[in-house]
Order: sequence, then C-alpha cells, then structure tokens
Amino acid sequence: MALVAHYDLELHQMDVKTTFLNGDLYENVFMAQPKGFVMEGKENLGCRLKKSIYGLKQASRQWYLKFDETVRSFGFEENVEDNCIYAKFKNGKFIFLVLYVDYILLASSDMSMLLETKSFLSSNFDMKDLGEASYVLGIEIYRDRKKGVLDLSQKAYIENVLRRYSMHECGISPAPIIKGDVFGNFQCPKTKYEIYRMKSVTYTSAVGCIMYAQVCTRPDLAFTTGMLGRYQKNLGIEYWKAVEKALRYLQGTKSLMLSYRKSDAHKIVGYSDADWAGCKDTRRYTSGYIFTLAGGAISWRSLKQTIVALSTMYVEFIACYEVTGQALWLKKFILGLKVVDNI
Repeated sequence: MALVAHYDLELHQMDVKTTFLNGDLYENVFMAQPKGFVMEGKENLGCRLKKSIYGLKQASRQWYLKFDETVRSFGFEENVEDNCIYAKFKNGKFIFLVLYVDYILLASSDMSMLLETKSFLSSNFDMKDLGEASYVLGIEIYRDRKKGVLDLSQKAYIENVLRRYSMHECGISPAPIIKGDVFGNFQCPKTKYEIYRMKSVTYTSAVGCIMYAQVCTRPDLAFTTGMLGRYQKNLGIEYWKAVEKALRYLQGTKSLMLSYRKSDAHKIVGYSDADWAGCKDTRRYTSGYIFTLAGGAISWRSLKQTIVALSTMYVEFIACYEVTGQALWLKKFILGLKVVDNI
C-alpha cells in the first residue's frame, strides 16, 4: 500500500520579513513567489502554505505530524520503542500499521479490521492499494502458509546492483573477506597518479549499495560493510578490489533468504563476539552481535569500537555489554506489540 503524499496547496500572501530570520524558515511553511507568477506591486510578499509540499525543510516533519494525528483519531496507538509502528486492538483482534515515509504495510488478525483501516486511510489520503505485500523497498516476500514459513529475499535488488557495476557475469567468491585479508591506511594512494586513478571509482556508491542489502536481509555482510566504510576518505586500489570481491560474493549468494518459521516458542537467542586490536591503524577492536527469533535473524550489528582494549577478556565484556542493551530493547519492543504475554 502506497500513500501519494502530495498536497493540494492553499496559498495566500504574507509579508516575508516577518517569516525569514537569518535565512531559516520557522513555525509556518513559507515560500517565495514562483518566477513568472510574481504579483505586480506585491513583490515583497511571500506565499504561506497551509499544507506542506516536498522539498521544504518542514515537509517530512509536517507529513509525519499529519499522519500521526489522523491514525490516532482512528484508534491506533504508537509503539513507544519504534515510532513508525502503530497498533490497534479491538475485541481481542489486532492490526499493525508499519510506516516508511509514505509506504505502509498492514498486518491484521481479522480481515474486517484490515478492510476498515484501508477504507479509512483512503478517505483521508490519496492512496494506491497494491494488494498483498510481495515486494517492498527492494525486499521480496515469499509465503508458504501451509508450512508456516515466511522468507525475505533481495535477489532482484542484488542483481540490479551487480548490473550497475558490470559484475552481473562475474565469477564467484566464497567469502567477502577471509582470514589473512589486511586493510589499513598503508594501502592509501601515495602518488598523484594513484590519486587521479581512484577519482573515477564510484567506491562510496558501491559500498552504500552493499550496505542496503546488509541492513535489510544480509547479516553476513555486516562486518564487510563496516570494514569497507572506514576507508572512503583516501581510497586505494586495494579497497576497490575488496568491494569487487564483496560483489562476487553477492553473485554467488544472491539467492540466500532470511527465513522465519511459525513457532509457539517465543524465544530470542543472541550471540556476540569481538576480535582484539583488529584495526591495524588504531589497534581498536571490532565487536558484533546477532539475535534470532522464530528461526530467523531479526537484529544484527558489527562496529569498530572507540576505545583500545587492554586484553581479550576486556573486549568480550564490552561486547556482552553492548549486546545486553540490544536484548533489553528487543524485549521491551516485542512486549510493546502486546501480541505475546512474555518473551
């Protein structure tokens, strides 16, 4: 389901001097008169927008406030731990609304509540009902209701990324980073020729494309994207070779999916680990964690820490501290959904 988030504008003139201060826009939304439509004799006046439009500072904030006010009036409650998730409960039945900018996912235990919510949203916003969710934000959704299985895949997205960087017919790498691979500032370019050679490389864009797959469905790329993201300031050819290696790994694993199975055991399992002095430049360590629920990964992270640890035991304690904080948040978040009594 997609919301068409443009607004019909209601404009009237107002003195710009009372609106602009140091070049910034304040409480109300104002804009200068468009070229070719400036009113003669009123050139010093501006337009006050009663509703927001794309491109202005306040647009995203005004849109969220409008949507929040609307769905709350229909009985939805915002999740305290994640403000993009709303829930409504009625006679033992429930419906969840997940908002991403102007895209919505609806999940309900009752078809009548689902249809009622769609009707309400359609009466308040310009909407397109895209039917049962099968492709959302580059993520393909596969269901097998008989077996109670739900799979999330980004195969189509990964294929588009490989095609963008002319790697759609490349060979396969068994892993993006293997034992023995070393990265550091000593690999940065040292001559003008090397610097010039790297200017034409779209390194940041490629790392960003890999990172989006990692954020959504590919926890196996968390360490790789964290490592590659450290060397964007002064690129060397070895870093670009590492990006190509990661793309070759995606070529061989593009069919991998996150899989979740129906289960009555609401148990979250978390794992954490850390290396020691893994960064060759700062001697800082990298820690990471992953949580699973219903057989599938739900939360993961890999991060170079900001301190230098004195021992491997110290490293593990800090990694456990970080993973514990995430575990507590997950517990509060899932209990806040009010679907399970305990977890």
